[in-house]
Amino acid sequence: MKTKWLLAGAAAVLVLAGLFLYGCGGVNGASAQQTGIWVTGEGKVEAAPDIVTVQLGIVAQSKTVADAQSQANAAMAQVMSALKTNGVANEDIQTRYFNIQKVTRWDNDTQQDITIGYSVTNQVTVKIRDVAKAGSVIDAVVQAGGDLTRIDSISFSIDDPITFYDQAREKAMADAADKANQLARLSGVKLGKLTYVTENSTPVIQPPSPVYAKTAADSTGTQISPGQLEIIVDVQAAYAIR
Repeated sequence: MKTKWLLAGAAAVLVLAGLFLYGCGGVNGASAQQTGIWVTGEGKVEAAPDIVTVQLGIVAQSKTVADAQSQANAAMAQVMSALKTNGVANEDIQTRYFNIQKVTRWDNDTQQDITIGYSVTNQVTVKIRDVAKAGSVIDAVVQAGGDLTRIDSISFSIDDPITFYDQAREKAMADAADKANQLARLSGVKLGKLTYVTENSTPVIQPPSPVYAKTAADSTGTQISPGQLEIIVDVQAAYAIR
């Protein structure tokens, strides 16, 4: 019994010693990392998008799968032809969704769903690299696909944003340094060297939004306004105190 008590006491001592080391910072302790002046910096750069991404497709419905698929295939072939005629490359067209499903209605007499036909959906993602032509490309697709055409959304992005990220990063670091210097001055201490920095950047892409093509009564084509995109870089930096 005495031996068991001795073992239990030794284990308790080890646990307390471990807690003491952890509380004092230890190796890689949290308190050691929190010394100095910690700040965040933000850098923003605006740039004009050079890619328009459109989600579009064809939806055909008929009493049979074969007829619905035949209609969808014919309409999609016309859409593909219109895209290529308007300068969209093959590698910038990607199938994103294909579906065949029943179309049903509720029958009150039988109290069950009755199949009334079939629907075929074929959707593609299209990258338009000439932003100025985005409206005319959409109009050409609508004309080619007719009433079976569906245009779900449009978004804008930058093909090569590296230069803009570099600019935003410089602004973020300058912002962090300004904040650190101000905090040191207000605290009555001298700012030391940079001891830690990490970056968090946001992807340069605008969330997809609906787009509507012109109606038959419109005399002008679809208007697409790309606006400006924001490239944002956030940094967290730590400076020593001298």
